[in-house]
Amino acid sequence: MITLEYFYFLVGALFAAFAALSIGDSSNRKRLGNAAFWGLLAVSFLGGSYIGDFANGLIVLALVVLGGFGLLGIGKPATTSPEQRLESATQRGNAIFLPALVIPAVAVLGTLYLKTIHVAGMPLVEAKQVTLISLALGAVLALAAAMIWLRPPVLAPLQESRRIVDTIGWAVILPQMLASLGTIFALAHVGDAVREIATRWIPLDLPLAAVCAYCLGMALFTIIMGNAFAAFPVMTAAIGLPLIVHKFGGNPAIMGAIGMLSGFCGTLMTPMAANFNIVPAALLELPDRNGVIKAQIPTAIPLLLANTVLMYFLVFRF
Repeated sequence: MITLEYFYFLVGALFAAFAALSIGDSSNRKRLGNAAFWGLLAVSFLGGSYIGDFANGLIVLALVVLGGFGLLGIGKPATTSPEQRLESATQRGNAIFLPALVIPAVAVLGTLYLKTIHVAGMPLVEAKQVTLISLALGAVLALAAAMIWLRPPVLAPLQESRRIVDTIGWAVILPQMLASLGTIFALAHVGDAVREIATRWIPLDLPLAAVCAYCLGMALFTIIMGNAFAAFPVMTAAIGLPLIVHKFGGNPAIMGAIGMLSGFCGTLMTPMAANFNIVPAALLELPDRNGVIKAQIPTAIPLLLANTVLMYFLVFRF
C-alpha cells in the first residue's frame, strides 16, 4: 500500500540533495549554513518518525537558529542559461505549461479513483491520505513528463529547485511551523485562556463589544499565527461560541463566515503568512521584503472595520 510516508522519504531525499549541492556552491559564502539547514530538514523528513520527539525538537531549534541569525545565503546554481530557457519557451509557446497541468489533473483523478483500486485484496493507497498522495504523484509524473519532453540537463530540476528554495530561504518551512503552532495552541487550551482574559478586562456585556473583540481577535491571532484557519478555533472557543452565539443568540454561520474574513485581514498584514507575503517578494526579488505587506495594510484595516460592522448588523438578525 502506498502511504504518505513514501513521499516524505522522497521530499527528504530532495532536501538532502539541496544540502549536498549547497556544499559545492562556491558562489554562496554562506553555503555551509544552507547545507546545514537543508540537511537538517532532510533528516526530519527521512527519519522524523524514528528519531523521537526530543530529537525532532532539537532539529526545529537548530533550524530556527540558522534562519533567525541570517546564516542562509543565495547561491548561483549551475543550471540552464537564460538564453536556453528563452529559446525553449519561444519554441514551444504556451505548450510549455502542459507538464504543470499534469499535477492538478492527477490530483483530481487520483482523489476520485485511486481509493477504489485494490491489489491482492489490499487498497493501493492509504484512503485517509488519498488527496495528498495523488498530489505528490502528480508532481512526480509532471517532472517525468518534463524531463522526457524538454530533455534538460540531468541536474537541472535539482539546481532550479535549490535556486528557488535558496531565494525563499527559511520561510519555506513556515507552513509546517504554523501548523505545529496551531496544534500546540489547541493542546494548551489557549482559547480558554483568551476567554478568561477577555471576560476579565473587556466589558463584554454588550453584543457590540463581543463582536469587536471577536473580529479584532481573529485578525490579531492571524497576524501571530500566519493562518486564519489556525486562529479560528482559538477565537471561536474563546469568544465566538460562548458569547456571540450562546449568550447573545448570534447566528453561528454568519459569525464563522465573517470571522474568517476578519482573519484574512490579518493575513494581509503579517510576514507570518509567508506564502502570500514573503515568498512572492523573494521570488520577484523586490528590494523591500515587506513591500507586499506595506501595500496591503491600507486595504486590510478598512476591510477589518467593514467586517466588524457587517457582523454586528447581520449576526443577531438572521
